[in-house]
Amino acid sequence: MFRALALFLLLLINDSAGAGDEDIVIAVNQNITENHISRSFARRIFSMKARQWADGSPVIVFVLPDRSSHHLTFAKEILEIFPYKLRSVWDRQVYSGTGQAPREVATIDQMMISIANTPGAIGYLPREKIDGIKIRLVEVR
Repeated sequence: MFRALALFLLLLINDSAGAGDEDIVIAVNQNITENHISRSFARRIFSMKARQWADGSPVIVFVLPDRSSHHLTFAKEILEIFPYKLRSVWDRQVYSGTGQAPREVATIDQMMISIANTPGAIGYLPREKIDGIKIRLVEVR
C-alpha cells in the first residue's frame, strides 16, 4: 500500500514538473490574423463563450485532458483560472444544452496536428512547438 502511494506521488510530481519547465503559450492556426488577444478574450474563448474570431470565422477550441500538466499550467498561468472552474463551465453548458465543451486531444502532438489542420483552431503548446508556418503564437495581453 505504502509503495503504491509513494509511486503515485512520484509520478504526480514528475508529471507536474514536465510542464513547469516549459513555456506554455496560446497557439492558433495559420489563418488567424490576430497577433495578440486580451486575457479576458482568451478566457471567453476557452470558456466556450466567444464563438467567433474578429473576421466572423468560427473558433475551434482544442484542450488537453484535465489532469495534463500542460493543461494545468495553461489554465493557471495564462488564463489565471483554476482548471476545475473551466470544467465546471463546460459541463454546465453541455448538460444544459446551451453550449459545448472544447475538443479534447490526448497529447501535445495531437494538439499540434489539430491546430495545424483546422481553420479557426486555438489551443496551447510549449513555445518550442510553434513552427510559425502552420501554427502561430498569439500573445496574451
